[in-house]
Amino acid sequence: METARLSEIKRALSTLTHKEIMNICVRLARYRKENKELIYYLIFDADDHALFIKQVKAEIDHQFSQMNLSSIYLAKKTIRKVLSTTNKYIKFSGSKQIEVELLLYFCQCLKNSGLPFKQYPVTENLYNRQLLKIKGAMQSLHEDLQFDYGKILEKL
Repeated sequence: METARLSEIKRALSTLTHKEIMNICVRLARYRKENKELIYYLIFDADDHALFIKQVKAEIDHQFSQMNLSSIYLAKKTIRKVLSTTNKYIKFSGSKQIEVELLLYFCQCLKNSGLPFKQYPVTENLYNRQLLKIKGAMQSLHEDLQFDYGKILEKL
């Protein structure tokens, strides 16, 4: 996903009210890095969750396509990097539904990667922790969404 230039951010901030800018600044105070990405999300992507999810999934796909399968060490490094990126975007959104959707997609990509991750305790534990996070996040969703995501989770 592309990070906005400072000039684009300034132009977008000039259209916001004082209260909206203050809320953005307070939220920025919680994070020390990736501030530009968070501002970009809050200004441009926060209103269109479907597009945001699509962009993050594309980035996850790209990162998994770069995974080196010749060495489990290098594959684990890539998996951790993809998970870190996924968690960063989940943190930006603050939405349980987006969290469930992105983590489900991460687990599906890991399962379809061709890596025999269940043979290695570290990668299997990482995968199982994500499944537990999904189950926990699903508890706060609407019953219909829980049912839909539950079907996907059973396949994993």
